[in-house]
Amino acid sequence: MSQQINQTNTDNQEIEIDLLDLLGFYMSKLPYLILALVIGAACAGIFTKTMIPNKYTATSRMYMVSASSDSVVNLSDLNLGTSISSDYVELMMSRPVIEGVIRKLGLDFTYEQLSSMISLSVVNNTRIVKIAATTLDPQLSMDIANQLARTARQQLPRVMEAPTPSIAEEAVLPTKKSSPSLTRNALIGGLLALVVVLAILTIIYMMDDTLKTSEDVEKMFGVMPLSVIPEGDIAGLKKDSDSVRRRRHRKKKKSKKSSAGSVAT
Repeated sequence: MSQQINQTNTDNQEIEIDLLDLLGFYMSKLPYLILALVIGAACAGIFTKTMIPNKYTATSRMYMVSASSDSVVNLSDLNLGTSISSDYVELMMSRPVIEGVIRKLGLDFTYEQLSSMISLSVVNNTRIVKIAATTLDPQLSMDIANQLARTARQQLPRVMEAPTPSIAEEAVLPTKKSSPSLTRNALIGGLLALVVVLAILTIIYMMDDTLKTSEDVEKMFGVMPLSVIPEGDIAGLKKDSDSVRRRRHRKKKKSKKSSAGSVAT
């Protein structure tokens, strides 16, 4: 039983990692980490600029409440508009409505292709439905968003037997791309490169089993070393030692010559 416990302790010691030591190892490789961050961000930015096409998003809005019998909007109209907003979102993505947009604009898209370009949502639980169309062509995005609102306004009231909604805002021609984001992609690329380099450095650190300090010797063998040889320039020490020997040799020669001169006198 005691042998098993000792074996378990030994295994735990083998996988133990000194986080401060590991952090110091990372800091010693700081230039490589900065270089990885810069290279990753640059590669991601170049890839975004050259390989990912720009997309443009146009947005229109529909209001789900209309006045009953050309009169002032009443409370029942408001409640009805609130309840059918989510129903409109689902039905506007139905095949008859989407295919009606394709026919009206003469698009060379399938139902699945056009559906993937459209995003519908109810604005903050209000009676407003936002229609967003995203394509590679800003003019096409605007046309799809506006035509979908018109087609839904014509077809869905008959299907739902509900009041006709109003187009609160028509889409305008987008002048700026909606994606991709060069800044975000560059940041992601830099962080990914940094993570990869950190993982490689961690593996190198864990595979390095050389003994560097007296604490490493104590962990490995269970005994405290009696002395520690300090680090230094051995070559420099050897040169200093040689120069000291030469000086001593010259002094001995001088002393012998002086003693011989005194004897002769």
